[in-house]
Amino acid sequence: MLTRKQYELLIFIDQRLRASGVSPSFDEMKEALDLKSKSGIHRLITGLEERGFIRRLPHRARALEVLKLPENVGSFNPVDVAAAPPPKFSPNVIRGDFKTALPGAPMGGAADAIDLPLYGKIAAGTPIEALRDYSNKISVPAALLGTGEHYALTIEGDSMIDAGILDGDVVVLRRCDTAENGTIVVALIDDHEATLKRLRRKGASIALEPANQKYETRIFGPDRVRVQGRLIGLLRRY
Repeated sequence: MLTRKQYELLIFIDQRLRASGVSPSFDEMKEALDLKSKSGIHRLITGLEERGFIRRLPHRARALEVLKLPENVGSFNPVDVAAAPPPKFSPNVIRGDFKTALPGAPMGGAADAIDLPLYGKIAAGTPIEALRDYSNKISVPAALLGTGEHYALTIEGDSMIDAGILDGDVVVLRRCDTAENGTIVVALIDDHEATLKRLRRKGASIALEPANQKYETRIFGPDRVRVQGRLIGLLRRY
């Protein structure tokens, strides 16, 4: 028998692994389940592990494997497994073997696909303006996009792997110059270095937070960082 929170966490972990192949971070689990501390996540993971639903993978930070799901997923009664609304998480990952993951090719022939400019690889030391190359485009499902202007970038590096963003992925961004605290953004530092990181604000300071323990959070004054886009989706070729 699982508690409601154990069920919610198990489904959240399973959905994230299916979507991106990467376990969610404890902070993402805490946010998805509306818990106040990560200690509650530790207890839930221990409970799921003891009941044989998940296991921790050795020698890998926060790596989890779902061994099984409850037989009656989606149903609930008080003595069984709680029905829970689908946990929220981002980014949206469009899965499948896309025939258009290469620039300029039509993506799967979808009638409602929209071509976006694919500017190039986002790497330290390169402003977005210098990456612009309108000759390269990528088609994405129209349903992924909302209002506003959008563009795509190819990820280079592993600084955001714990957020499910891998080297070689194509990220879809909505152009903007401001973003909410905790949002993954393209930030331009000192007008010359572009990077994809999670934005955190505290007082007058701005922190750009990676999703990989190998990298350190960088903190800047408010005049040194400009937001150039907010992450809304991700494309991956399998």
